[in-house]
Amino acid sequence: METIKAYFALTKPRVIELLLVATFPAMLQADRGSINLGLILLTLVGGWMGAAAANTFNMVADADIDQVMARTSTRPLVKSTVSTRRAAVFAWVLTVASFLWLWLLCGSLTAAMLVMVTIAFYIFVYTKWLKRRTPMNVVWGGAAGCMPVLVGWAVITDSIPNLGNAQWWQAIVLFLIIFFWTPPHTWALGMKYKKDYAAAGVPMLPVVATETQVTWQIVVYTWITVATTLLLLPATGWIYAVAAVAAGVWFIMEAHRVHRLTAAGDRSKPYRLFIISNNYLAVVFVALSVDAALGLQTLGEGFGWGQILF
Repeated sequence: METIKAYFALTKPRVIELLLVATFPAMLQADRGSINLGLILLTLVGGWMGAAAANTFNMVADADIDQVMARTSTRPLVKSTVSTRRAAVFAWVLTVASFLWLWLLCGSLTAAMLVMVTIAFYIFVYTKWLKRRTPMNVVWGGAAGCMPVLVGWAVITDSIPNLGNAQWWQAIVLFLIIFFWTPPHTWALGMKYKKDYAAAGVPMLPVVATETQVTWQIVVYTWITVATTLLLLPATGWIYAVAAVAAGVWFIMEAHRVHRLTAAGDRSKPYRLFIISNNYLAVVFVALSVDAALGLQTLGEGFGWGQILF
């Protein structure tokens, strides 16, 4: 049982939760008004294996710095619960399984290829290159975490080729929402663990910049994130619109609170912003899921933009 737990820990299950949460609304939005639960579940399993493979490869590549960071000191490779070789084999098995699963069972070679690109990008671009070289690592490296929405969208469009409203611009907007959300989310956590990153020689922004500079960047990216969610309004109904605006105001207010207190030299509790950022994205994506599943009239259709957008 301990060995099974160790292999499961290699996959970073908490990170995967976010990736799967992003896939679900993308698939519902791609085919508004329909719920192909079987296909969605198959895609989530295939996506889980792909994300698990990437995270396991990441642990293999980062085993040296995980040893000196308190936050990661209990990971399987650090504690030698699983050998590096076995972890690598496990990752390769998951990689192949994910590719075949998405291609053969989900019927989307596009989705399968996107997962392969994601794994390669996460390991070679982010983990081995950006992470240890630039404080903007999570900005560009965060693109890997945005790919599940494209994977889910690809499965729907490949499985239902005659789908009239399968417009890829919506998938790109969903991708960008997560892309711009990742920096404030990660930097809020990085402020709490900046000593860990400094000890490991990882130049996260909170390590190389002042806290005031970091919180200002958080404010900027938070505004961009919220603005990006609004780009999807023409293709969604009132449920998503209300949730995106309300949650966006909440997220922006919290980001400004952290920056204001930090600039004043007061205790700003950035970890609270980290938690709120998770809840913010969950609210937006749950609202999109409900909106799409109900197949509500979109704002674009209501204002006569339907023929242009769809």
